[in-house]
Amino acid sequence: MTTAARSTPALNDDELRDLDAHWRAANFLAAGQIYLKSNALLREPLDAEHIKPRLLGHWGTSPGLNLVYTHLNRVIKQRDLDALCVWGPGHGGPAVLAGAWLEGSYSEIYPDVSRDETGMTRLFKQFSFPGGVPSHVAPEVPGSIHEGGELGYSLAHAYGAAFDHPNLIVACVVGDGEAETGPLAASWHSGRFIDPVHDGAVLPILHLNGYKIANPAVLARLPHDELDSLLRGYGHVPLFVEGDDPAQVHQDLARALDEALDLVIDHQRAARTGEAATPVRWPMIVLRTPKGWTGPDEVDGLPVENTWRAHQVPLPEVRENPEHLAQLERWLRSYRPDELFDGEGRPSEQVLACVPEGTKRLGSTPYANGGLLLRALPLASLDEFAVPVEKPGTTLHAPTQVLGDLLARLMADTSQDRNFRLVGPDETASNRLQAVYEASGKAWQERTLPVDENLDPHGRVMEVLSEHMCQGWLEGYLLTGRHGMFSCYEAFVHIVDSMVNQHIKWLRTTQDLSWRAPIASLNYLLTSHVWRQDHNGFSHQDPGFIDHVLNKSPHTVRVFLPPDTNTLLAVADHALRSRDRVNVIVAGKNPGFDWLSLDQARAHCARGAGVWEWAGTERGGEPDVVLACAGDVPTQEILAAAQLLRQHLPQLAVRVVNVVDVTTLMPAGEHPHGMSEAEYDGLFTRDKPVIFGYHGYPWLIHRLAYRRTGHANLHVRGYKESGTTTTPFDMVVRNDLDRYRLVMDVIDRVPGLAVSAAPVRQRMADARTRHHDWIREHGTDLQEVVDWQWTG
Repeated sequence: MTTAARSTPALNDDELRDLDAHWRAANFLAAGQIYLKSNALLREPLDAEHIKPRLLGHWGTSPGLNLVYTHLNRVIKQRDLDALCVWGPGHGGPAVLAGAWLEGSYSEIYPDVSRDETGMTRLFKQFSFPGGVPSHVAPEVPGSIHEGGELGYSLAHAYGAAFDHPNLIVACVVGDGEAETGPLAASWHSGRFIDPVHDGAVLPILHLNGYKIANPAVLARLPHDELDSLLRGYGHVPLFVEGDDPAQVHQDLARALDEALDLVIDHQRAARTGEAATPVRWPMIVLRTPKGWTGPDEVDGLPVENTWRAHQVPLPEVRENPEHLAQLERWLRSYRPDELFDGEGRPSEQVLACVPEGTKRLGSTPYANGGLLLRALPLASLDEFAVPVEKPGTTLHAPTQVLGDLLARLMADTSQDRNFRLVGPDETASNRLQAVYEASGKAWQERTLPVDENLDPHGRVMEVLSEHMCQGWLEGYLLTGRHGMFSCYEAFVHIVDSMVNQHIKWLRTTQDLSWRAPIASLNYLLTSHVWRQDHNGFSHQDPGFIDHVLNKSPHTVRVFLPPDTNTLLAVADHALRSRDRVNVIVAGKNPGFDWLSLDQARAHCARGAGVWEWAGTERGGEPDVVLACAGDVPTQEILAAAQLLRQHLPQLAVRVVNVVDVTTLMPAGEHPHGMSEAEYDGLFTRDKPVIFGYHGYPWLIHRLAYRRTGHANLHVRGYKESGTTTTPFDMVVRNDLDRYRLVMDVIDRVPGLAVSAAPVRQRMADARTRHHDWIREHGTDLQEVVDWQWTG
């Protein structure tokens, strides 16, 4: 029962009949997609030949999702709402496809799946069928922004969609299995970040059908008072709808939806007129209905409905077992399809009575095709933020701090449109981006204390100590037509590995769907990186997110390692302007040397990799050795090594190559940014030793370049999982990425130097020994390292 009294029916008889007709039609279509390849409307007795050879899909959650779709249609139409629904249960594809087909949005996008018997047959056959559509609520489904298989993230996506969309209602169906995941459990706190003035509202619908694949769901087994207390503790006002009698459940759910929406409107009105004085407690609905509702009660003498056996395919042997086939036919005919569809298979007027029109339909809302709403960011000229560089390596700036100035301007310039947000797990100031607080505070709706700083109920800087929530918020924000950036410590962005997997898959799929408009890219700024963890040590040292991302679709992913401040500005400007990409930018927050002017940085970023002529000693000829680098700290060490070689081995022809876009190392046929064989050989040579200082795990560079002609000459130094709390220079020494080790590598690999340059090699080895002893006595790096500058 709901918290509202049942004394007055929420629906009159006609409304009840109309809603029930739509629900029955959706249930029929959902079951048909799982089983049928022909005879869609049962014009003839069901035969084994009408059944798909492989029965795939999930029935158990579909009736509950169909019920929600039906009732959302009613309130959207009656209240003229702008609404979006995030379908969290992992296997709800048949239900959402059914709702989209009934309302007509599906046929508008896919005309061959017409809204008649022919189209219904195609709808059925294509489901989980070769050349067809997936079983989850995938990008191919109109109205979706959430892949149904990524359990745990629906609520975060829903809140991300609601931020800065003040007129939007986002319903979010949370499956009871999904509710057991850590990300979902944390996401209940999202309501405490919703600004009732500038944001829309999220209406969570916790769907308790009792079971997962094979086990009961925890929240479904909690006593009513405990569940109620839990949800109220999360800051919600729960409205309970429970039962298995369709007529009564229709009445109760209609009443609960009306009550919830009335509360939302009241909260928003009070906040927007200045009447609100306390944090808002938003409504939610707890919908408890049987798993597999309206399907088979029993199969082969075993209970199915309201058990875990209803999860997938309740009747698995319909082609081989005549009893199962007959049971399937009784089940399908129980929905009375002859009443729901006319002679040509079109939905009846009664079925469509509750369905809204045009872009109000859940499958046609532009909020679920965010590129349609996307507006370009007002990015200021980089000339206003660039640092002057008269000579390389003589001045220092903290790259992310300068980027913070650019982001602060962007935040200020979007204060009216409110279409840009910065998210991160309590690290904005730690990552030197604190300038953004001058333009926007941190979103916060709970009480504040005198010691608090930069908290703002209308803020667009999002900080919460859950990388999952940050990722989910930003994904929902981007998917509904806005822009953003995720700032995170490099080591802990791994927490969202599976989430970025799904987002990349989503983007890759949408690139083949002409009706999906491109959205703003998901931009990561990873800082506090592996080489500078003075406070934290080994636990905070992991550069492997780059490897993880570069395993994904080359059409979608980009990885940038800007070596200095101006290059970071150029890369960030590019990323913020890009579409349908996942851009990973790794940059230091500590003061580092400035190598390139802004014009040089722009040109370097456009190339992705290039020779730094001022750093080498080629003198117009072919080099004896190539010193390559990618990343800020490796770049400094490579340049320091080049300077040592200039001093101790002046006859050696050294080329210095910097790589800012790691994907350029891939072959041109493997990645859009990849280099041709001629380009690669021209840069790195075909037969000369290449000593490569790399930010992350060395084997990634080998993997990207393994097919290159000169791969046998490639020697990569990078992080090899040797870390601790130590001095900055000791981190590179521990991992053999230091300037002295790099000089030794050159001597070891350039033919003829092993003998002639043996004294130089010995001096380099002695310097490493001297470093080892010095830091253990003084706790600081060698003065020659601390005071180093480029003098080439």
